[in-house]
Amino acid sequence: MADNSTYPYISSFFLVGIPGLQAFHCWIGIPVCLLLVLALLGNSIIILTIKLEPSLHQPMYFFLCMLAMNDMAIAFSVAPKMLGIFWLEAHGIDFNICLAQMYFIHTFCIIESALLVAMAFDRYVAICIPLRYTTILTTTMVIKMGLGSMTRATLMVLPCPLLIKRLPYYTKNVINHTYCEHMAVVKLASANTLINRAYGISVALSVMVLDLGLIATSYIKILQAVFQLSSQNARSKALGTCAAHVCTILVSYTPALFSFLTHRIGKKVPPSVHIIFSKCVPSGTPYSQSLGIWCQDQANS
Repeated sequence: MADNSTYPYISSFFLVGIPGLQAFHCWIGIPVCLLLVLALLGNSIIILTIKLEPSLHQPMYFFLCMLAMNDMAIAFSVAPKMLGIFWLEAHGIDFNICLAQMYFIHTFCIIESALLVAMAFDRYVAICIPLRYTTILTTTMVIKMGLGSMTRATLMVLPCPLLIKRLPYYTKNVINHTYCEHMAVVKLASANTLINRAYGISVALSVMVLDLGLIATSYIKILQAVFQLSSQNARSKALGTCAAHVCTILVSYTPALFSFLTHRIGKKVPPSVHIIFSKCVPSGTPYSQSLGIWCQDQANS
């Protein structure tokens, strides 16, 4: 086997796009572009409405505003390069730019998960201890929770590109995806990647287990409080205030659970299905890909 020093160090990666559907990239780009425009337009309307309407200056809507801004950031992190691949055949991406894209995508997605926890806590306080709502969820507390979400995500994801930078890349540079994802990049390294894999899966699992656990705990408490109400109208009203948040949780976490299960028990599901599914809700992809690729590696080992 030739020594790695005989190979030039790889300075860029090749993003395939959607494997097996390259002939349809031009057409796939159309709905992706429409989804991007709708996401930017819809989130912008939410932000402007909350800003201009004084009656919406409440913690629940502040968290919703943060979530809208974070979703726009995720879209800008993923969509431009994706459309470049689909429409301009711009498959190449510089090594450092790839790491930057990977860092921002994962960071924004962990922030989104934390904001969903904050929104669940908001609903818990509003329904279970309403008399203390204004004293607990003050503007200062909302700002602290938002900053805490950003800080946690920044510190958790920062080691990922730093650990990748120490790895040598000599022979493989093809990523079967439309953007740079942590485990996909790690698998191309020409060295032992145990530390990178272990850290990646620990971050993915810790975020999902902790955040989903906190959300589930909040809603268990909410349901207990709701079903203790004597009025059917009061129960319906209380549950109605949680409906939008529950839908957001399902939309955010379904891709992760789908990819985790299909990688583990649905080995015949083609990669194109995972990638297309992740395009519908980009926020779920870092968890789904990290967990999914890890499970696939374990199954193949």
